[in-house]
Amino acid sequence: MEKIMELFRKIEKDQPEAVEGGETYVIVGLGNPGKKYATTRHNVGFLALDTLAMESDIQITKIKHKALLGEGRIGGKKVVLAKPQTYMNKSGESVQELVNFYKIPLENLIVIYDDIDLDPGRLRIRKKGSGGSHNGMRNIIRLLGDDGFPRIRIGVGRPEQQDLASFVLSQFPDEVKRDVADMIEKSSMAAKAIVTEGLDVAMNLYNG
Repeated sequence: MEKIMELFRKIEKDQPEAVEGGETYVIVGLGNPGKKYATTRHNVGFLALDTLAMESDIQITKIKHKALLGEGRIGGKKVVLAKPQTYMNKSGESVQELVNFYKIPLENLIVIYDDIDLDPGRLRIRKKGSGGSHNGMRNIIRLLGDDGFPRIRIGVGRPEQQDLASFVLSQFPDEVKRDVADMIEKSSMAAKAIVTEGLDVAMNLYNG
């Protein structure tokens, strides 16, 4: 009997928390784990999520669903903040698990990531669309089988001569760091606005 009760407790512990009178949003910042990647162009998604976590008093400390997770509330709504630890090109493995576990509609999934097609300091919110040249986004879309989820793109610029892989894993030059820091802050605010005010309002406020 006691073994069966322990099994019940384990199963219940592994279930998503009930949300009273509200819906759940999963906000994912893309990047690569490890200190050497922490402040590279490819990790602005992680940096934006860390900023959102600090502003919302959410601790990203759990390791679950192949991600570092933090759970809390923004504007009375439950949010799950996630930083996939799979390395960028396999981000979809974590995102797919998160979507399935929390049983959210895709419109409640928000992904924040770097975009070489936008200049440093530019930010763009989209309701849906392809992953373009971004391997992490392409992997997410392929595994979800759908591209109908909001995303926040943070501009990191395009290399002039350097190959793309080396470029996105490099640091920002000093002359654009202030602009990038501003966009990271705004992307955090944009994610909060999507949750609290809706996608259309956030797009009107923050698309540049």
